[in-house]
Amino acid sequence: MASILDRIVEVKLKEIDVAMAHTSLSMIQELAKAAPEARDFYSAISNPASLRLIAEVKKASPSKGIIRPDFDPVAIARAYQAGGAHALSVLTDVEFFQGSLGYLKAIRSVVDLPLLRKDFILTPYQVFEARAAGADAILLIAECLPAKELKELHDLARSLGMYCLIELYDSSLLENVLDSGTKIVGVNNRNLHTFEVDLEHTIRLRKAVPADRCLVGESGISNHRDAEKLWKGGVQAILVGETLMRQENIEKAVQDLLGFSS
Repeated sequence: MASILDRIVEVKLKEIDVAMAHTSLSMIQELAKAAPEARDFYSAISNPASLRLIAEVKKASPSKGIIRPDFDPVAIARAYQAGGAHALSVLTDVEFFQGSLGYLKAIRSVVDLPLLRKDFILTPYQVFEARAAGADAILLIAECLPAKELKELHDLARSLGMYCLIELYDSSLLENVLDSGTKIVGVNNRNLHTFEVDLEHTIRLRKAVPADRCLVGESGISNHRDAEKLWKGGVQAILVGETLMRQENIEKAVQDLLGFSS
């Protein structure tokens, strides 16, 4: 039986065809060239003095459904910035996460933080599309892409001034991730087949990730205690969405997560 990842990829490829029929590759390339200069996502999340937070603007997920019914992406982004987040991740997948590239464009105009386009990026078209929308970085998922394509998409993003956060769950894919040349390695603590979460998964992989790469822990981070555990385990940054999205006061939730609140 096909996994959720297989179904998402199938739908995504159809979405890309529709997007290309509406806006040609040459047109999206021109829009990417005209976009404001990319902000430095890597520097924002790789300060060795303290744990860095990539706060995620996320309305829904395939496993949890609607996470935040009163979803206002711009207000959420402003609250994240006010609370002390160091960068933002914006879900742009429509079908499974109820995201939008429009959210990323709107957020880009109101916050100073670097933005990651979080989607299932499979083709060069989407890389240009991300830059045209104002993204400063993109997510690439090792489980979705062969090594050759992973490197090609990474190199294209870098040529446009963007960084790549390359994510994996399966440790056997780490070589592909490192060989891409990425400076940012994300480890998903959630098993993509069972949806079970284990924070130790990122910590175990720390030993295999070179010290010159920024390691990001993703999924299952619920509180300051979890954040501290990852920081002490050698993780430089965390990506958190659902935990923050469920809080009434998002600004305070960010402060609590980072340990700023008394």
